[in-house]
Amino acid sequence: NIARQLYNQIRHDYTNSLENNKPTKTDQKNKLPNWKSTWELFSELHSRVAQETVNRFHNNLSSLSRLKANGHKIGWLQHKCQGDYQSITYSQSGFELENNNDRNGYKNLNLSKIGTIPIRYHRELPDTAVIKEVTLKREPSGIWYVSFGFTVDDAELSEKKPVSELEDGEVVGLDLGVNNYIHTSDGLSVDWLDLKDEYAKLDSLHRDLSRKQHGSNNWERQRKQLARQKLQIQRKVVDFQHKLTTWLTKRYDCVVVEDLEVQKMLGGSLNSRNMQDCSWSRFVSMLKYKGKLYGCRIVEVDPRGTTKECNNCSVETEKPLWVREHSCPSCGFKLDRDWNAALNVVQRGLNKLGVGDAEVTLVETGT
Repeated sequence: NIARQLYNQIRHDYTNSLENNKPTKTDQKNKLPNWKSTWELFSELHSRVAQETVNRFHNNLSSLSRLKANGHKIGWLQHKCQGDYQSITYSQSGFELENNNDRNGYKNLNLSKIGTIPIRYHRELPDTAVIKEVTLKREPSGIWYVSFGFTVDDAELSEKKPVSELEDGEVVGLDLGVNNYIHTSDGLSVDWLDLKDEYAKLDSLHRDLSRKQHGSNNWERQRKQLARQKLQIQRKVVDFQHKLTTWLTKRYDCVVVEDLEVQKMLGGSLNSRNMQDCSWSRFVSMLKYKGKLYGCRIVEVDPRGTTKECNNCSVETEKPLWVREHSCPSCGFKLDRDWNAALNVVQRGLNKLGVGDAEVTLVETGT
């Protein structure tokens, strides 16, 4: 809450400065000692937390500038009301991790100006981990989390096999879909999670919340139940993606995936809810960092035309979403729509690495 009030002070100082003399990030960090002497409340924040609050404001400004440069209509950073500011970050100092907690599976985290907090690990930190940053966050469900940013010894990362040594069976292409979450160039498909029951319960909790008086105790309890149900769905999706990406990066030496512009797809599609549930951006992000961990090469390729193009002769054929089989009018090649796309993806990846076959010459065809 104190960090929230400091954020509002930073915003107020920036907004009320002259247009041609707006304070920079460094300028506002230099003002922190004066603000702490003027308002004693700010002295209860550790210096690193206060500096990270300044960083957060200016990072938000930079994000708005990028959106404006890309042609988006933007507003202005809003005043943070009670409950709008849910995390604080310690960077470089102000924290200490101890392993002397008597409770089984718990550790002690000492945070300056806050105290000692018992935490339970989601997974053990690497032995060579050097913690650089600690973020304390409260979820809408009321559950608290601590996230660690750390560096590890490069010796713990597996080396990638040289491109020239990649063999058949070690490279796979992925077609990202909705009916099947992924279809590989090996002919394997992974079905998407069945979350019908979870979403039915979510809709029911939404209806119950709408019947409660806003702001009442009953409304708050119902809101937390709704938030926990959303968290439950999110955990299932993340767990599914973790297991799938771990298997892919351990099984193959090179994974080729489509470089999708998910934001544009969500804005102009009638199927946007299913696309959003798929969380393709997070899936690819997981592939990238697990590729570094397990020595798997991740290659992103242009997704345009992978579904339309025939893998056998490269002729493009328009296919509505409901057509699930590729049937080429030029060469007669027939294959599952997603499998054909995955073969095109892996071929583009091999070409990008410089180890693929020469491109097939397009064949002229008549209607």
